[in-house]
Amino acid sequence: MTTTSATRALFRDDAYLTHCDATVLAVGEDGVRLDQTVFYPLGGGQAGDTGALVLEDGTRIAIADTRKAKFEGATPDDALHLPAPGQDALLARLAAGQRVRAEIDWARRHRHMRLHTASHLMCAVLPYAVDGCSITSDYARLDFATVEPIEREHVEARLAELVAGAHAVATEWITDEAMAERPELVRTMSVKPPMGLGRVRLLRIESVDLQPCGGTHVRNTQEIGALRVAKLEKKSARTRRLVLELVE
Repeated sequence: MTTTSATRALFRDDAYLTHCDATVLAVGEDGVRLDQTVFYPLGGGQAGDTGALVLEDGTRIAIADTRKAKFEGATPDDALHLPAPGQDALLARLAAGQRVRAEIDWARRHRHMRLHTASHLMCAVLPYAVDGCSITSDYARLDFATVEPIEREHVEARLAELVAGAHAVATEWITDEAMAERPELVRTMSVKPPMGLGRVRLLRIESVDLQPCGGTHVRNTQEIGALRVAKLEKKSARTRRLVLELVE
């Protein structure tokens, strides 16, 4: 695959974009790269987006996953759109320079946004380091580094308060230097903020939480909706696992 200029990650500034027009940068066995995209690539515990690339004649190429590109010099925004199997004939019609419409599966993405924002609320409810996480359309799983007991009823009650509190959620950026001076903002042990690019993206939940995060989130905690603790277990001698689900 040709390694041309970086992809512009539109979801970084507006997670509510469901589609965009884009130019194909490269097509290869490892996926399709675009000059800009609304597709979030797997990372930071959050699953990659699915959806479709729509050709000018309306033909749809199903995208089964989105991952970060691995070529030399790639940035975190360089996304690979992975087509679903069985579409070789359609992919043969794609070439660099071609215009397409990139459309995400919005219902699935919105669940990611709600559950990812809920995982940040969990960090406010439980003041422990996070030793692993996974955000899918079905659940948010967090492993907390603690030997302290966690009460399910307390967690659910505090989450309900924070959701109902309608706290504004927004992103902001700080320099690498400023990030290095504030190590207390990093809550995750397994995922470190991307340094070396000049700036780091923070997620701020007003009066609740502030930490580095490159994922997609809702604009207000009230949009998350009702939550329940689906699982609470001892993962290891020093880790407690908690799984959140949306109450539909």
